[in-house]
Amino acid sequence: MQDDFSLAGKHALITGGTRGIGLAIAQTFAAAGAKLTLCSRKEGNIQSAVQAIEASGASAFGVAADIGNSADIARLADAAESRFGPVDVLVNNAATNPHFGPIEEITESAWDRTLMVNLKGPFLLTQRIGKRMIASGGGTIVNIASTAGLQAASRMGAYSVSKAALIMLTKVLAREWGRSGVRVNCICPGLIQTDLSEALWSDAKRGEAIVAMKALKRIGQPHEIAGAALYLASAASSFTTGAILQVDGGMVI
Repeated sequence: MQDDFSLAGKHALITGGTRGIGLAIAQTFAAAGAKLTLCSRKEGNIQSAVQAIEASGASAFGVAADIGNSADIARLADAAESRFGPVDVLVNNAATNPHFGPIEEITESAWDRTLMVNLKGPFLLTQRIGKRMIASGGGTIVNIASTAGLQAASRMGAYSVSKAALIMLTKVLAREWGRSGVRVNCICPGLIQTDLSEALWSDAKRGEAIVAMKALKRIGQPHEIAGAALYLASAASSFTTGAILQVDGGMVI
């Protein structure tokens, strides 16, 4: 049964894989035996993450790329395959939320950036990698969405819309690609203590209000998402596709 969670010999590509949830997933996948391609916009973040993973004995490679740029997406996919061969596991984790405030005040550029990084970019990368998975007979894709895609998130309108769309994209891809052996699933984290969510948990009053909504009465940590990602990426979930897994401390309920 333990072998079901193994990623030995698998090549995993993780966007936003150098910090927070993405780094926690990378470390968990490395421990499970995967070869890793990590993506981040900042070269410095890539170097430190790759060095840390290689120090654990795993193989890792980093590419500086912006998931909000289609040319970077193509370059990322090609570089990953050149280094470790076809991608067996794709984790679409990179995300952004440039506007925190009333939706009527969001600028067009902030709206466009949010939808590009959180939805269009993952689609373009998944489309590119997915075609190769289909041709080779299978693969797994894990999208990191949010509980903000399940419930309207106040002051995070564009982010909420983008994550709701990513959830539906997951379902569409799972339905269309299942016959080709490609499984597509989604994780919806609740409030996790990362840099991206700092505006929520760093404000004591707002953080307390969110914690009060959770059955477990606390904020989650990045490593608590990584186990769910390993399940969905590995043979342990071989009969699971199109699933939307809430890892939110009991917030949505």
